[in-house]
Formats: sequence, C-alpha cells, structure tokens
Amino acid sequence: MNLRNPDDVIQSAKRLVEANNRSEIKLNANGGNSILILCEPGRESDYIKSITKLMTDETYEIIDLNKLLNDYVQSNKEELAESFELLKGSLHQIFKAPEGESGNDLFSLVINKIAESMSNKKIPVMIHSGALYGSGIDNIHIMENALVMKASLPLIILYPATKDKDTILFLGKRPASKYRCMIVE
Repeated sequence: MNLRNPDDVIQSAKRLVEANNRSEIKLNANGGNSILILCEPGRESDYIKSITKLMTDETYEIIDLNKLLNDYVQSNKEELAESFELLKGSLHQIFKAPEGESGNDLFSLVINKIAESMSNKKIPVMIHSGALYGSGIDNIHIMENALVMKASLPLIILYPATKDKDTILFLGKRPASKYRCMIVE
C-alpha cells in the first residue's frame, strides 16, 4: 500500500458518497453498498483522526466497534460466561448467532447501530473494525446484510489491512473479500 495522506483518502471517500449519483459505488461494489477505506494497521489512528475531523456529525455517524464490543461484554457478562462454557467448540457463535437464528449478539448490535444511523439519515462510518477479529463476524457478513445492501445510504468501513499484490489482508493476516464493497486507498 502507498503512504497517502489520510486526509486525502478520507476526502476521496467523501466525494464518492456525497456525489449526487451513488450508482458508481454499487457498480464498483458488485451491487453492494459499502466502501472500505484501506489503511495500514499501524496508521489506523491517523485515519481515525482524519475521519473525526472531516466526516462531521451533520452527514456522518461514527460507529466505534471497540466501544460496541466493550459495551456488549459489560452488558452481558453473565450470559457470556455461560456461553463460553457451553460453546467451547463453537466460540464464534458467542458473538454471532448461527445463520437463521436471532438473539442478543454483537452482530445484531452492530446491524442495529447501522440501522439507527441510517434512520437518522446519516452515513454510518465504522472504525476499529479490528475489534471483530476472531468474533466470527466478518466484514462481508455486515456488507451483505439486507439492511446495508438495500439502504439508500452507503456504509463506510475503515479497514486496517495490508496488500500483497491484489490480495487484501485484514490486519495483515487474513485474506479479505472485495466482493461487495468499493475500495478506497
């Protein structure tokens, strides 16, 4: 990845979402409705500073996944302890219920926060997406969620990753899907 100025990258993303015709996003995102802003993991805090400076409250709502995860754990301590004991072989189900099931899980909390942002007519911007690592929640699950796919506003995700040729590696380790999103770097 190149070492572009974070302000320039954020401005590029803003130009995309603030354009009158957002069809470019869906076209480049294979019908999806999400933008991944790639940043090197070691520069994530620089990008977050740029996001908080340039993506104002009038148009955007920042969703801090570190805070959501922490709030979720604090609110569900007893249930989580039981779940860890019961689901030792399926720890990923603690934070994301199996397909077709719903419940009080972190994934639902994230989707509800995105829905709340969109109902307030604000573009959701997720930061600290590394908080999802190991939770069983992949960004593709969020990007392909019906709410996100059908929304009139796009979802923006700050994505700490490295690139190896054309392969994006989430947190420099895990290959990431580029299928339902537009990449801004």
